[in-house]
Amino acid sequence: MAITPSTDISPAPAVKGGRYSVLPRLAGTGYIPLGLFARVPLAMQTIGVLTMVTGVSASYAVGGFAAGCVGVGAAVGAPVIGFLADRLGQKRVLLVLAVVNALLLAAVVLLSYTILPAGGNGPADGGTLAVMAAALLVGATSPQVGPLSRVRWMALSRKLPAKEQGPAVDTALSLEGTADEVTFVLGPALVGLLASLVAPWLPLVIAAAMTAVLVSLFAVHHTVEAVGPRAAASTVGNAGYVAKEKPNWFLVAVPVAGMLAMGTFFGSSQTALTAFTGVHGSVDQAGLMYAIMGLSSAFTALSVAYWPEKFNYTWRWVVIAGLMAAGSVMFLVPESLGQMGWVLLLMGLPVGPVMVSIFSVGSVVAPQQWMGTVMTALSSGIVAGTALGSAVSGALAQSSGYYAAFLVPIAAASTLFVLGLVSVVVLRRRTAR
Repeated sequence: MAITPSTDISPAPAVKGGRYSVLPRLAGTGYIPLGLFARVPLAMQTIGVLTMVTGVSASYAVGGFAAGCVGVGAAVGAPVIGFLADRLGQKRVLLVLAVVNALLLAAVVLLSYTILPAGGNGPADGGTLAVMAAALLVGATSPQVGPLSRVRWMALSRKLPAKEQGPAVDTALSLEGTADEVTFVLGPALVGLLASLVAPWLPLVIAAAMTAVLVSLFAVHHTVEAVGPRAAASTVGNAGYVAKEKPNWFLVAVPVAGMLAMGTFFGSSQTALTAFTGVHGSVDQAGLMYAIMGLSSAFTALSVAYWPEKFNYTWRWVVIAGLMAAGSVMFLVPESLGQMGWVLLLMGLPVGPVMVSIFSVGSVVAPQQWMGTVMTALSSGIVAGTALGSAVSGALAQSSGYYAAFLVPIAAASTLFVLGLVSVVVLRRRTAR
């Protein structure tokens, strides 16, 4: 099927029957909820490790470093997983990861409760290092359901007439962005509920079970046949967004850097919020509090598909990230859990649209033959940033309190705004050529 090349970075027009009606027709009605719930364990891992290790070690710094190890592992492992999936097929890779990752999650729990020293002895302790090594492997083997699902949508869109391929991929990316945001609600909420009502270890045990079952089901879903071995590198294009061209990794680096800043915002706000709840309540409540921001974020992410077409991706990034940067200062105001709840609700409003916009920019600048790799790199940027934010914010929380820790998400949101301005400049130059 021929693909019409284009360099336009404005949102694609809606397809007949509504923006989202084409997606179940392409993948089946069961694929969308499966793709959603199969990524929930990944959203539980970082904050689950943070909550459990902080509680066991009595150290925000150790908890932050352990959570950071999960992110570092995922950032390094995700591109490798994408590479292997392109060449060996998603099914085989995901089935292996479902088992290995579940076992490693169980190992983190076991090590934390048997050899992790209490009292905050620091990350250099032997027992702490063992837990961090296990956490690193958990991240490295995390099944990358989100980016691999995006690759499937791009392949499935090739079944449509050429003029419908672009709108279908655009809609699918919006849905995937919303799914990511929904998991940021479900993951922390499950961690908060299970940790506070039962025990801090239970969320990670549940995550292990969900990984083994749901990722395996995702691996064998019939949509995997659309992306056979080597398909992502050779046949899965980006549905007409860009012409065939040599990779321009400088352009790709802009949205990847944006996702790095976004991840830093996530990781640092999670850790700072854990410190905040430790002062004004209990660290076990951090997941529930963080879920408030994810709830409003998911709602606005879903609305992006209906925004005016003239409000293109790059300017969406700039305007909404500007609001996000200005609003992040509110993190310094609350002095109770109730006040922080309102701040988190408001802060979530710009987060979802910024994420969707950055993924959309990534789909525009990605070379056809590297679309799967770029999608994985964008997701890796989030988890790498989460690791960075967790580590820095955790250290500041331990040494100076939660006020200092909240300076990190403020800086991350400001950086996100600056990168949005960069995206406007570099993409304008690209389309002018």
